[in-house]
Amino acid sequence: MGAVTTRLRARKLSEPTISRLPIYQRIVEGWIARGQTRIDSRQIGELAGVTATTVRRDLAGLGTLGTRGAGYELGVLSARIAEALGHDRHYGVVVVGLGNLGRALVNSSNFLIRGAQLSALYDNDPHVVGSEIAGHVVEPFDGPIAAATVGVICVPSAAAQAVADRLVAAGIRGLLNFAPQVISVPLGTAVHYVDFSIELQILMYHLNNGTGPLGGGVLHSLGIAASNASSMSKNAEASWH
Repeated sequence: MGAVTTRLRARKLSEPTISRLPIYQRIVEGWIARGQTRIDSRQIGELAGVTATTVRRDLAGLGTLGTRGAGYELGVLSARIAEALGHDRHYGVVVVGLGNLGRALVNSSNFLIRGAQLSALYDNDPHVVGSEIAGHVVEPFDGPIAAATVGVICVPSAAAQAVADRLVAAGIRGLLNFAPQVISVPLGTAVHYVDFSIELQILMYHLNNGTGPLGGGVLHSLGIAASNASSMSKNAEASWH
């Protein structure tokens, strides 16, 4: 298994492929939950809003998964996607900023993927520090930072760079930034931005131009989710002092 893992991780996947893998994973898990055992590229494509050719090309990057024409065995496909996305690893996550957005994230059952564990919560609001959220006592951000792999930033844009600097200095090399602010990090640190206003702009472009990989109902549901999350992000800024 170790040799297989090494080979899979050494294979480079394109950014569009990486962004689609979690969608494929949810589709696969849904079929497994319904007692199904196999799925083909056409079925995945219809649910994901892409062509069967795109699905086959994406999944080809995970190695040999089955016999052409027979579809994919769901258990194997789920394991391979999880392996490619790092779900077979174990790592800690810290969250900075426990306003409405931060609270919603840590209380969500979908926040942490397999292998991820919430290590600590931080805020600098004295009314929030010391309270218990999702089974963790919120610590002051000016204190020691717990050892972790990923730091989630849910603070106002003006505070994002300083928060990122502290997290990087604490040895955290992966940052998920919900603040509407581009941050500067040293080489060796990965940053992923989650900006709902940008996502809404992209969504509206596709709606207005009839483009994009997703269809009407899915686009509509994504728009509602992004709008709600954008409101939570604004509320989170108000809570950080």
